[in-house]
Amino acid sequence: MSQFNIHEAKTHLSKLIEKVKNGEEVIIAKDNKPVAKLILFDDEKLERKLGSAKGLIKISDDFDAPLPEFEEYSN
Repeated sequence: MSQFNIHEAKTHLSKLIEKVKNGEEVIIAKDNKPVAKLILFDDEKLERKLGSAKGLIKISDDFDAPLPEFEEYSN
């Protein structure tokens, strides 16, 4: 893991990105205090599973009933 101040990071951004692409984590610091970390972006998509929330959501039987405030507008 390497640490660079903001000025160095702006000046050598392409080199820092190459370090990250090679598996290294890069810390960007301001006044020698870490404020950000550059890491490799993982574009791997998560696989969706149908029905994974089954049983977690409860809907009442009258969920589509008119609200009392709007009863005068219903037919």
